[in-house]
Amino acid sequence: MTHSSTSNVGGDLRIAAATCVKNEGPFLLEWIAFNRVIGVTDHLFYSNDCTDGTAELLDALAEAGICEHLPNPAEGRNYQMEALKAAKVHPMVKDADWVWIADVDEFLNIHVGDGTISDLIDACDDPQAISATFQFFANDGIEDFEDRPIIEQFTKSHNPDIWTDQTAIEVKTLMRQDFPLKYFGAHRPFFRDKLPEAKRPVWTDCSGRKVQHRFLVAANPRRIRKFPASGARDFATLNHYALRSLDSYLVKNDRGDVNRENRNFDDTYWRERNDDAYEDTSIQKYLPRLNAEIERLKALPNVAALHDDCVTKHREAAARLMQDEDYVALREQLLSAPKISPVEIRLNDILDEQSS
Repeated sequence: MTHSSTSNVGGDLRIAAATCVKNEGPFLLEWIAFNRVIGVTDHLFYSNDCTDGTAELLDALAEAGICEHLPNPAEGRNYQMEALKAAKVHPMVKDADWVWIADVDEFLNIHVGDGTISDLIDACDDPQAISATFQFFANDGIEDFEDRPIIEQFTKSHNPDIWTDQTAIEVKTLMRQDFPLKYFGAHRPFFRDKLPEAKRPVWTDCSGRKVQHRFLVAANPRRIRKFPASGARDFATLNHYALRSLDSYLVKNDRGDVNRENRNFDDTYWRERNDDAYEDTSIQKYLPRLNAEIERLKALPNVAALHDDCVTKHREAAARLMQDEDYVALREQLLSAPKISPVEIRLNDILDEQSS
């Protein structure tokens, strides 16, 4: 097994990012380049059922030593958890000093030092795990897909302390190699059963504060992957671009996220993440380094051409959907949807009734 080539950020830590993908071709170079800028040295991708050139682009990047690309091992439909189970024993992950489990639409925005993972670890006093709170970025009214950095295009989000009616917001987690791991969850690792209290891992939020006890021990099933966001992001935030452009959101739905059985589309997911009341451009400090790293990746054999092919197929998929009256209707539904979540509307209605 050969490790990927190191990023352009200095430091001796080996940091492995593991993820699973389906039809993320146009967005791969930005995500890999961004991770390399913040100090990720190795990338492990598991892919399944890709039709947009994702697999071919990852193969070219793997040939150049940038990542390792494997078929998703899932035999059923539990793609993410089966991939994480395989990642746990993969040499790239086992040899890493730290492991970062995240998706291709998630970017770790570090606010200290030079904005690297090493800086974040130092700021948190080198714990065994660091959980970063999500900040969901809205669509910003952007309809057309553009082949330029997501972190440049989308700058609006909810109040970072409150998402819909929730003050406890989901996290993703960096894990140090000596974490007493039982298994990876998509949002956080879980440690071994009946672990003595003295051997439980030192685990912080992104302000260097120890996470709450009930989160640490996964005592509350409803909060095993989230905790209060207020005060948790002094050193880093996890920017989550779940919507991107309207074109890209429709293409993502077409790959299987929307139940079209009754030709009735549920816009709840969109509306929960399309609150654009707050502007945050802090991640754009990375843009010069990001763009330079993207160009370095594109200079590798076949990578630029395969990226362009992914972009073309993404645009073709978006155009094809506009020949389907159901997707035309969904597009109009999303364009006219309130920029407030259904649960907030219900709460407002209750308050109005109580005050009348």
